[in-house]
Amino acid sequence: MATLIITEKASQAKDLRAAFGARFGQILPAEGHLLRLAEPEEINAAWKRWSCVVLKPDGLYPTRAATQGSKPAKLGAIATALAACDDVILATDCDREGQLIGQEILDHLGYRGRVRRALFTAQDPKTLQQAFARLKPNAEMRSLYEAAVARQQADQIFNLSLTRTATKTLLTPGVRGVIGIGRVKTPTLAIVCLRELEIRNFRPVDYFEVVATATVGGGSFLMRHAPAAKMRLEERAHAEAIAKAATGYEGPLGVAIEEKRQAPPRLFDLPSLQKTCGQRWGWTADKTLSVAQELYDGDGKKLITYPRAEARYLTENQIGDVPAIVGALTRLRGFAHLDIAAPVIRRGKSGHFCDKALEGVSHHAVVPNVNVLDNLETRLARLSEDEKRLFALICRSYLAAVAPDYEYRQTVVTMAAPISGRAAVEFRAVGRIPLRLGWKAVYQAIDSNAETEAEQTLPSLRDGESASLSDARVEAKRTQPPPRYNEGTLVDAMQNAWRFVEDVALRDRLKEAKGIGTPATRAEVIKGLKRQNLLTADGKLVLPTSAGLQLFELLRGAAPALVDPGTTALWEMRLDEILVGKADYRAVIDGVAAAAQQLIDALLERSSGSVDLPASTPVRRPGRRRQSGLAGGGADVTNTSPSRARRGSKASQSSKAKAVASAARVRNDGAVRSKAPTDKMVAYAQNLSRSKKAALPENYQRDFDICRKFLDEHAK
Repeated sequence: MATLIITEKASQAKDLRAAFGARFGQILPAEGHLLRLAEPEEINAAWKRWSCVVLKPDGLYPTRAATQGSKPAKLGAIATALAACDDVILATDCDREGQLIGQEILDHLGYRGRVRRALFTAQDPKTLQQAFARLKPNAEMRSLYEAAVARQQADQIFNLSLTRTATKTLLTPGVRGVIGIGRVKTPTLAIVCLRELEIRNFRPVDYFEVVATATVGGGSFLMRHAPAAKMRLEERAHAEAIAKAATGYEGPLGVAIEEKRQAPPRLFDLPSLQKTCGQRWGWTADKTLSVAQELYDGDGKKLITYPRAEARYLTENQIGDVPAIVGALTRLRGFAHLDIAAPVIRRGKSGHFCDKALEGVSHHAVVPNVNVLDNLETRLARLSEDEKRLFALICRSYLAAVAPDYEYRQTVVTMAAPISGRAAVEFRAVGRIPLRLGWKAVYQAIDSNAETEAEQTLPSLRDGESASLSDARVEAKRTQPPPRYNEGTLVDAMQNAWRFVEDVALRDRLKEAKGIGTPATRAEVIKGLKRQNLLTADGKLVLPTSAGLQLFELLRGAAPALVDPGTTALWEMRLDEILVGKADYRAVIDGVAAAAQQLIDALLERSSGSVDLPASTPVRRPGRRRQSGLAGGGADVTNTSPSRARRGSKASQSSKAKAVASAARVRNDGAVRSKAPTDKMVAYAQNLSRSKKAALPENYQRDFDICRKFLDEHAK
């Protein structure tokens, strides 16, 4: 009998053939998921009609063969090969989704022979050969598979049940469309809406600080009286009195000098990589993942390890790779100036190499691939500019992680200035002198200010030395609202959902969790919300649309748990507990179904309010995405049949789609609304408003004519 190797995609099959030909057996690729879950009406005919019920079958939703493109042919080829073999090696991606893609094929086709698992975090020949030299019994991956099944089944039950209920209970009568609800997607919308409301409701507060010049024998420097937030000077008269009293005052300085050291930052996982790229270059989360994926498995590249990483640590056995990676990278022109002759190995959770921190985690941090260092220059020549940028960032992160600590001498200077009739106020200055740049030298070449504080150089000072204050002046300040999210910081907020929880005990529990969504699906969740016209982009920033805010407010009033990131993060934690054997996957699915029932009941009991979908809401043709995107889940606003409401692909330009968009503009009383402006028109109007300080007219986001008139008046 023969051996069959199943890969997740054609590029993996190609790389395996290049690594060892047919030595291990026939190699056949899947194309992502070759299977789908059955539709509700395929399980229960009564579920074809939309109603407010939990769509949970007695067991699990069974799988059905996908019908798009070449997927039926690929599944057929695998089925034929399985009939003639008694040994299978799964060589799909080594994460939860990859395990599901491979193993669900075997379960669907009823294969009962031996199954082994190849685990690799890079796709170069050497790494693949090493992986096939230490194949694992697939039975050891059972918990990973069950965690994937639980997530898939829970999303199907939760997202479809709540999408139908929200559509039936919240959609304005007479308006066609679907209100898509997702277990991850909806609280992600809430994160952005909460920030937007916080900004809109923010009331700036004016306050004051006092700055004076301090003079000693060795020179002069600036000292500042800047009380903490709760004790700010909010009356100018008070600040002026302090400035007047400080001018001409002479008294002793308190000088504290301390030598400190700072360890390097953690290595990158995918969320931190997306956050950094968003802040540095304005990249979307999806672009960061796309470029990283090309560095990982692009033809002739294979320069980094698996990019969908969910941890910022490396295994302790990777310590042995450090000399080779550091040696190869410091031979490159951009890093040749760095002195890391004796790499520093930091173990444990406070360091970078820690096996314990990787328990229950599929992927270690994203780092350069140790197995392609012999022809690094050749591979680098194949990279695009964006790929070079991202690879350099990952290399710097690794080099910094094994470089010495940053060492500096910090001087804190204080002076108590007496104020007539009041308590003395403290003036303060801080200076920092670098003693050893250490890991900061890695970043100095690209941004000399990126990792250092803007602190003044102080003259030589001693504790108790007398100084005089002069030229005291008042500086006016104003509190600022929190910044809007870009896609990178939004991914970071999704990962750190504990920040949205007020209960202290629950916050602490969720700090150890991984937030909402997964590194592999968060970018797709954000894209889905944009496709539904619930979120929009304003340059690098992510904002809610009026429809998104309206939906959030309705859901928050009717079923607060549905938009609570903390509640969703708890379920994500339960799903992760399956990986380490702390939870039964069927019990977790049942728990999510029970939570869905509670939310349905809450929506049915709501008092008032409805969502009036805007005309610009995209109308979409039927068509299923790769199932991994369903973790953010929920339906797009669509004109498809109820059973297919959650499917989404490219926007339809058909006459039927236009008819539905037109119907969406008709109120339930028959009145016709004006067409909504495009997202680009709205964004341009907002930019003009800021640059020309022109007030935006009411309803400019909803009414095409109002927005057009504003643009005509101000875009000259």
